[in-house]
Amino acid sequence: MNRNIALILKVRINSTSTSLVLRKVLDFVANPSLQRPKALVVFTPNPEFLVAAYHDENFRQILNQADINLPDGWGLILLSRLIGQPIKERIAGADLVQRLLAEGNKRKWTVGISGARKGDLEESTEVIKRLKTKYPGLVIVNLDDTKLEISPPAGGLKLEIVLACQGMEKQEKWIMENKDKINAKVFMGVGGSLDFLTGFSQRAPLWMQAVGLEWLWRALQSPAHWKRIWKAVVVFPWLVVREKILISKH
Repeated sequence: MNRNIALILKVRINSTSTSLVLRKVLDFVANPSLQRPKALVVFTPNPEFLVAAYHDENFRQILNQADINLPDGWGLILLSRLIGQPIKERIAGADLVQRLLAEGNKRKWTVGISGARKGDLEESTEVIKRLKTKYPGLVIVNLDDTKLEISPPAGGLKLEIVLACQGMEKQEKWIMENKDKINAKVFMGVGGSLDFLTGFSQRAPLWMQAVGLEWLWRALQSPAHWKRIWKAVVVFPWLVVREKILISKH
């Protein structure tokens, strides 16, 4: 197996660094004609993603079609070591999005956003308003606006990057269904990352991020997250350990 790829619960996860991924995306945007594939697809799976993919073969296949699957969760790092395929570092999708938008701001990118604030047009409009204040060099397009013609050949809309915010499974499926319909160079599933950047949600303090306790912060912020946390903190390690035992027996 490629030493830069870890196979965890049959999902390929890239072992790389934030700076290398950032450079790859920037290079792709700058020179798309020299690149393959036509559009770069970036997903940010965490342990909850892999639990869902373990039980849903279609979702697993979608994840494995990504050009880059970033390890967005400390659980992936720890369990990758257990199975002998150590991943270099955790890459938080929220951190990468922030750096990409900062770079895009300098380069005057046109950015498409889909699914922000669960597709509520009023709230997603507010998200975009706040992003424009923070990154005045960006042109930001709300792809949920039904008046917008985004599919070729109707419109001349050209985007450097599309950020899909619908949440796990929905955003990845949306990207795979639309990446050939929208003229964009990069598609990335980002979940609630834009909520952190625009103040709709508060991210865990840096010290909690550093020691892998963001899951606890989310639970304290919203008790509804406990079901998701159970999958990430308990179910995911159990599945990985069970898979390792089964493989070792054969």
